[in-house]
Amino acid sequence: MFKLLKQLKLKNILLVLVCIGFIILQVYLDLKLPDYMSAITRLIQTEGTQMANILKQGSYMIGCALGSLISAICTGYLSSNIASSFSRNVRNLIFEKVEKFGMAELKKFSTSSLITRTTNDVTQVEMLIGMGLQLLIKAPIMAVWAILKIVDKSVEWSLLTAAGVVILLLTVGILIAIVIPRFAKVQKLIDKVNSVTRENLTGIRVIRAFNAEKYQQSRFEEVNTKLTETQLFNQRCFAILHPIMQFVMHFLTLGIYFIGAILISNAGSVEKINLFSNMVVFSSYGMQVIMSFLMLAMIFMIWPRAQVSARRINDVLDEEVSIVDGKFKGKTTENGTIEFKNVYFKYPDADEYLLKNISFKVNKGETIAFIGSTGSGKSTLINLVPRFYDATDGEVLVDGINVKDYQLEALNNKIGYVPQKAVMFTGTIKENVAYGDSGRPKPTEEEIKKAIKVAQGIDFVEKMEEKYESHIARGGTNISGGQKQRLAIARAIARNPEIYIFDDSFSALDYKTDAILRKELKKHTKDATSLIVAQRIGTILNADKIVVLDKGECVGIGTHKELLKNCEVYKEIALSQLSKEELEDA
Repeated sequence: MFKLLKQLKLKNILLVLVCIGFIILQVYLDLKLPDYMSAITRLIQTEGTQMANILKQGSYMIGCALGSLISAICTGYLSSNIASSFSRNVRNLIFEKVEKFGMAELKKFSTSSLITRTTNDVTQVEMLIGMGLQLLIKAPIMAVWAILKIVDKSVEWSLLTAAGVVILLLTVGILIAIVIPRFAKVQKLIDKVNSVTRENLTGIRVIRAFNAEKYQQSRFEEVNTKLTETQLFNQRCFAILHPIMQFVMHFLTLGIYFIGAILISNAGSVEKINLFSNMVVFSSYGMQVIMSFLMLAMIFMIWPRAQVSARRINDVLDEEVSIVDGKFKGKTTENGTIEFKNVYFKYPDADEYLLKNISFKVNKGETIAFIGSTGSGKSTLINLVPRFYDATDGEVLVDGINVKDYQLEALNNKIGYVPQKAVMFTGTIKENVAYGDSGRPKPTEEEIKKAIKVAQGIDFVEKMEEKYESHIARGGTNISGGQKQRLAIARAIARNPEIYIFDDSFSALDYKTDAILRKELKKHTKDATSLIVAQRIGTILNADKIVVLDKGECVGIGTHKELLKNCEVYKEIALSQLSKEELEDA
């Protein structure tokens, strides 16, 4: 928790100091009230007292009450400002850190967990800071100050108050020891609820198609019931606290008056007035002490969950990023070249290599394709170029420079990437195609239209009501899979990069559209290097080089005709899709 509080900025620290000043003023004024009450009590019991004197003391009390109210309002405003500013800064830090994560880190933290940490966990810490500034600072100051004021009034009353405080502290300590482990479980269960809900929403069509609504409902009910039961247990534990607090408070008041009655009955006539006055003052101060511990109890109810949340936030912020930014961002002597030198790769949690001893080079303007059975490492291989992962051994060179030496921004500016699953963002078609920063001026409207035309998307875009200004829902749920793929390809084309990466980006297209698109793409990207991962032989027939992968190893490199002659794996794949005659005519 204290580690996370280091994120408070200088401005916020100054506001905290001002807030503490208002709290001290408020406590001073609150503790001054019993003194005036004691003075009024003495004046009432003293013969010949003028009403003006009583009213004077009463006006002082009203002034203290108003001053305390103003201080409380200022404290509340400042603490809310500090807490909300802090949570905004922490959310920004989490977001920025997650943006730097490589695929390895993103797999370590699930999407639902990262969402919970950015929202619910930050809110828990924000609540603690907001209430903590008002109560956690105020309570001990008030308790200590009140005790110092009453400690010399009566040994009996002091011992009684001390007994009440001990009971409260023991109760709070026992409850926290029971509840803290369960708060960690609560946050994990919230992650699980988010995960099941997110899965249900994203897969709603499949769920309905397979009549799996009852199964999904049972999954949700299971995790929701666990969360509810855990929360209920925690709340029931804390529910015990309130009646114990009330019992101690009322018992203390009764005890003070009971002891006071005995002391007054045994005292002389002159001492009775002082004892009665002290009893009234002690009763007020005793309540202030108990109220201080009541406030601390409220913080103790929030603290365990906030502590768990802070730990989860720190886990994200402290996570070491595997993809470290390089320093190179200058011009290169080569342009559009990619070379793999004895590249090996395995996932961080894996024992065996997924890619083994991969070596090849592709020059500017060439097209290299990758084919192989499912799980052979095709997508993983091309993901090493934009550094979604880093090679375990060997080197991946872009324009003669190791990708690890590049500044990520400079490296990404060279690449136009079309992922296996087309990703669309909330906005218009125009905004989606012109998305991102390539280090060059944003594409013009004409360039956007040309990119969509090359990607064979002009027909369906022109038919939409608002054409290029038509709305795209989050994830592109309002357009088809093939339309999403074409817009994703148009996005890469509009970027006008040196290197194109197509990760099985033509799978949702029909054969006719696929053939026309590749033909137009070849014309448009003749000066750029293209890397294509594909399952269809027809998509890669005309590639300058084809790399055949089998169980992570390169078992053949060459043109389509060369591989048909000397690579059995490629020949098997080709014959499974096309007839012998079709392959010979290709």
